[in-house]
Amino acid sequence: MWAKIVCLVIGYGFGLFQTGYFYGKRNGIDIRKYGSGNAGTTNALRTLGKKAGAITLAGDCLKAILAILLVSLIFGRAFPEQIMLLKLYAGAGCVLGHNFPFYMKFKGGKGIAVMAALTVSNCFWHLPYSVLMFFITLAFFAVPVAVTRYISLGSLLAYAAFFIEMVVFGQLGWFGMEQAYLYELYILVFLLTALAWWRHRANIRRLLNGTENKFGSGKSKSKEG
Repeated sequence: MWAKIVCLVIGYGFGLFQTGYFYGKRNGIDIRKYGSGNAGTTNALRTLGKKAGAITLAGDCLKAILAILLVSLIFGRAFPEQIMLLKLYAGAGCVLGHNFPFYMKFKGGKGIAVMAALTVSNCFWHLPYSVLMFFITLAFFAVPVAVTRYISLGSLLAYAAFFIEMVVFGQLGWFGMEQAYLYELYILVFLLTALAWWRHRANIRRLLNGTENKFGSGKSKSKEG
């Protein structure tokens, strides 16, 4: 249990670095006062343009990858049979730090870039299934966005796909974990998925109403309702 708590704390610490917020501040604005009102990649892209979006995505992915790498270095030899689970706890902590940074009154992003980092980081340590997971998750994001131009829709489908993949591949024995650890893994991924969908509840309402902003429709100049 103590190792899981440490992993959560490590992840939360890394997650506190709000790339989009700091980039916006450098350009004289608080991006939380524009567009969707959060400090994530999509709002940085919509508010400040493609360069800001790319930098925010890279920074938010990097912080999660670094947190997971640190956990692997600390606990990889001590808990080899649980390292996949511990890395996910670090990822969960990073999501919490990203979404709810204490120094920003718990108003951060939505955790999608961190989820992307989880799939990317797995490619470094778990082959070949992790590469397959990465491309499946990428497809569930990229295809809906390419067809509909709704980034929120692609994000939601990618998170759902990630959860399904974790369960399917886990049950196939690709993670090399005991069933008890697998169940804990599934619960944790489900909670992260549920949190992502809850954080996108306003986007879901706009998708259902046909009023969601499409990618490439222009920068947001004021905060959405």
